[in-house]
Amino acid sequence: MSLSASYHDMMKALTLLALGLSLTTKTLATIEPPPGVPRSLQEFRQIHPYSHPSSHPNRAARKQVQIRTSANETDDISSDFLNGLKQANNGGTLVLPANQTFIIGKPLDLTFLNDIQIQLDGEIKFTNDTPYWQANAFRHPFQNSIMFWKWGGKDIKIFGTGVLNGNGQRWWNEFSGLEILDPSNTYLRPILFYAENATRLSIEGIHLKDSPCWTTFFVTSQQISLKDVACTAISLSPTKSPPKNSDFFDSLNVAHVTVQNAWVDIGDDCFSPKSNNTDIFVKNMYCNGTHGISMGSIGQYAGEMSFIKDVHVENMYMLNGQHGARIKTWAGEDVGYGFVDNVTFGNFWNGGNEYTAYIDSCYFNINASTCAKYPSRVNITNVLFENFSGTSSGKYGNAVARLTCSPNAVCENIRFRNFNVTSPCGGGPAVVICDGISEDLGIPCVNSTSSVAVAALKNKCSTGLATLPTAKPW
Repeated sequence: MSLSASYHDMMKALTLLALGLSLTTKTLATIEPPPGVPRSLQEFRQIHPYSHPSSHPNRAARKQVQIRTSANETDDISSDFLNGLKQANNGGTLVLPANQTFIIGKPLDLTFLNDIQIQLDGEIKFTNDTPYWQANAFRHPFQNSIMFWKWGGKDIKIFGTGVLNGNGQRWWNEFSGLEILDPSNTYLRPILFYAENATRLSIEGIHLKDSPCWTTFFVTSQQISLKDVACTAISLSPTKSPPKNSDFFDSLNVAHVTVQNAWVDIGDDCFSPKSNNTDIFVKNMYCNGTHGISMGSIGQYAGEMSFIKDVHVENMYMLNGQHGARIKTWAGEDVGYGFVDNVTFGNFWNGGNEYTAYIDSCYFNINASTCAKYPSRVNITNVLFENFSGTSSGKYGNAVARLTCSPNAVCENIRFRNFNVTSPCGGGPAVVICDGISEDLGIPCVNSTSSVAVAALKNKCSTGLATLPTAKPW
């Protein structure tokens, strides 16, 4: 039963559930994507074909630069790559042809770029000398990040049918069992694509592959565009060495972002702007095995004000993931403050996600007593969850969405419209749990301590993950 049921019928069913009926754990059939939704990167390319601009009339007017390719996996062409960019800068194109590999084994400062195109039809691949990179990579203080290289400048376009390969398997193996936000963690992993102080930077067509950590991170930049891209992080040992923290998109102090048509098969957030981001538009993303479309986390650092505002996300297909749409704000003794405002999550299909809509005001791994003593100071206002369909995973029984607002912050005008997500567990209607919210959400909502919520959470079941075809080399 979905949340479109009448309130009377829903509460009647919930009361029966609260009395202890239908609390048996069940194993159910595999969830499958609806017809027309791509189940592989190849199908994604058929539905969203990439139009290569190499044949465009104005291409011939730009200076063409080529560099030597790598002879083997240890043949570092970093210096050649840097020189090629310098030659192509101010109006030219660096061409990296198909069926060629370019090995990068040294950190590169590429923040001088202006009016340049990089046509990537081959493969750029980073070496996996983990001790070297940890000692020599560029660094950023936000969550103790390191990066292979840093891009920056104006009017930068990276396009083509090629691959940017982070060679992440060794990094995942050595990071196994560790946590990125653990203050005692000293094993740092590089970000695959990092840009700072960039204006009008676009990435089109490229396959971003096997990043050791976050896949992209944009900082203090504006007018960032990603279109017709793929992002995958597939481990050879997914249980022992998963590709942790391989977020497709992260940003800090960024304005005017557009992401359109993306296939994302990774192990963390599908899309995750961090602090101080505004004017974001995202459309047509296919996310498998991710932690969802996440606003934040924000409010992490003591004394700092951070915000996310004016975000529109639509046409999301969320499969086999942790959550669908999510907002996460920090709580604790030494954290910051700020706000999330004017965010629309629209047209979300869910297949096997734990909570399909989720507001977490006790991030990160904060226990209930600490969260109650030091609640989040991040306001959450004007949020719309609209046109949600599909099913949850059953991990939380009949609870398909959960909103937790802080008593120490404003939380208002949170709305649901046409929310028709079901639980696969049966035995009662889908339930939305909300704490710290007194106003009408547009749908029925119950407190987490209520008998209805307790019973809904107990009515667990498990569903098989949708099995996607084995990826072909691309």
